[in-house]
Amino acid sequence: MDDRERALDAAHRRASEFLGTLDDRPVWPRASLDEMLAAFGGPLPAQGSEPAEVIDEMARRADPGLVAIPGGRFFGFVIGGTHPAALGADWLVSAWDQNSGSSRLTPATVALERVAGQWMLELLGLPASASVGFVTGGQLANFTCLATARNAVLARAGWDLAVQGLRGAPPIRFVVGADRHGSVDRAARFLGIGSSEMIVVPSDDQGRMLPDSLEDALANGDGPVIVCLQAGEVHTGAFDAFDELVPIARRHGAWVHVDGAFGLWAAASPSLCRLTAGMEQADSWATDAHKTLNVPYDCGMAIVRDPADSVAAFRTGGDYLIYSGLDPWDVTPELSRRARGVPAWAALRSLGRDGVAGLLDRLHQNAVAMADGLSGIDGVEVVNDVVYTQVMLRLASDAATRALGDAMLVEGTAVFTGAEWRGRAVLRCSMSSWATTPDDINRTVTAVHELVAS
Repeated sequence: MDDRERALDAAHRRASEFLGTLDDRPVWPRASLDEMLAAFGGPLPAQGSEPAEVIDEMARRADPGLVAIPGGRFFGFVIGGTHPAALGADWLVSAWDQNSGSSRLTPATVALERVAGQWMLELLGLPASASVGFVTGGQLANFTCLATARNAVLARAGWDLAVQGLRGAPPIRFVVGADRHGSVDRAARFLGIGSSEMIVVPSDDQGRMLPDSLEDALANGDGPVIVCLQAGEVHTGAFDAFDELVPIARRHGAWVHVDGAFGLWAAASPSLCRLTAGMEQADSWATDAHKTLNVPYDCGMAIVRDPADSVAAFRTGGDYLIYSGLDPWDVTPELSRRARGVPAWAALRSLGRDGVAGLLDRLHQNAVAMADGLSGIDGVEVVNDVVYTQVMLRLASDAATRALGDAMLVEGTAVFTGAEWRGRAVLRCSMSSWATTPDDINRTVTAVHELVAS
């Protein structure tokens, strides 16, 4: 074997060894950042090493600092485990090494991404003609959609942002829910919209925007307006009432954006799609395939109803670039990038329509089972209505809740992550992985019961 084959062989062997430990290894890492810096750091050696030796050394030293995210008991944040087909495809993406901005340059990977986008639009009931831009994750998906929205609403007001810039532009009313995700605020900040400029609409006890309050907010003012709705509140899993909210926004001439980092996928399940009713009426949608479709990181999707709006915001210049219709670099901020949408094609092709629906149903069923099990533990309160994949719990006091979260990381069976809801400390459990089994749920409930008792 040459150096490349030996390095790939070492990577395959080490990856298989790591995946084989997932059932028994502690879910949380057993080494700190300082320990990992010590393991990998020091002066750069004067002499290099054989590629396969570097892979073996890296894997050996990294092991205590790795999180068991690909296993079935990582319930922190909203992080899915990688589906086998998506994992294999991701390895090929690196081996193929295609710069996937132009269909003339890399037709195979652009075609795979385009078909993956078409399949996703079909699954989610979104307009078949919409543009789908593959970006790094949910944050950049929100940014990309909202940058397109900003450009479009200003154009409707007679302002050419590309020529005239922001100085002197008509002010944009940026309307958000009280329980929006922080990535919306961050995207707005990137776009020159400060927190004091936002119009914040109250929400109910599950985090859903109140329709009457949106009507009141939009009635007081005029000019360009963007309304941000939410599919899947990150604590409770609740969905905004799109069938009520979107028509209200439409009456006031608003661009409607839906942040659906993990919740957009509910539309693919016949038993859960009621949560997304009316969502298809929006102008743009952001999601992250790694969270719910279970592809590797680096696979956000920015979806815009009218591709012309995407092109107006993002098409670049350069006489040396090859243009051929609607290409990936026409609808996102990037030119050079890896073929990040290929694993999405592989996951969708492996699962099929029924498999995607089954995955969504199983995630919801796992959340319900976890909530039922935790509710049976004396002293544990499940705070939210478990309508989707999120379970939120707390103990009698904030100190006890935080102590339970810390103890779980040390004990190692499973991971919940801490947060705050309505002024109280909570622990969040997110069902995001295809790998979670009923046994994983039982083991987790047993571990929590023992920790609470002690």
